Amino acid sequence: MASERMADQQADQPGDDQSEPRSTGRPGPRVPEARSPEPRLPEPRPLDAIDRDILQILHADGRASIRSVAERVHVSRANAYARINRLIDDGVIRGFGARINHERAGQGASAYITLKIVQNSWRTVRDQLRALPGASHIALVSGDFDVLLLVHTPDNRALRELVLTRLQSIPEVLSTRTLLVFEEDALESSASTESVAEPER
Repeated sequence: MASERMADQQADQPGDDQSEPRSTGRPGPRVPEARSPEPRLPEPRPLDAIDRDILQILHADGRASIRSVAERVHVSRANAYARINRLIDDGVIRGFGARINHERAGQGASAYITLKIVQNSWRTVRDQLRALPGASHIALVSGDFDVLLLVHTPDNRALRELVLTRLQSIPEVLSTRTLLVFEEDALESSASTESVAEPER
């Protein structure tokens, strides 16, 4: 079973890291623990073509104004405003944020890290992964490993420190494997760089 082993002389090359698992008596077949309940939301309402167009616009540019959204989907400002608020209230829109060029933001090393964890420890592990510096995405998955983690760090040495010091100190983590990201491209519409008003909400 593959896990992390990055020798000191390879401090700047953490991608080719494999060794024996940290723990030897792994439990039997793993049954992923159920995710903790999210805040209670109303029953989802069907989305029509206008709702989907609004989502596409805001996905490409979260700062688009109510006026510009309304004009592009051919509804009144009041209608666009009501629809956006309904999408927020229904939990369809989870928030508005910036898409970051991590390399230009000083985070030159990115990696997907797979983890095998102790059975029924998902909630505990998830809470600790959320606290990791540079953690960008966490998913509980099926297959040969249990958790997929995406991290961005300033350089490979910081990535090595995160894996060997932070991740492997979590008792519920049985083994890890690091996959360096050489290049990435978000599959999203190009966002406008023009400064526009934030949606009224």
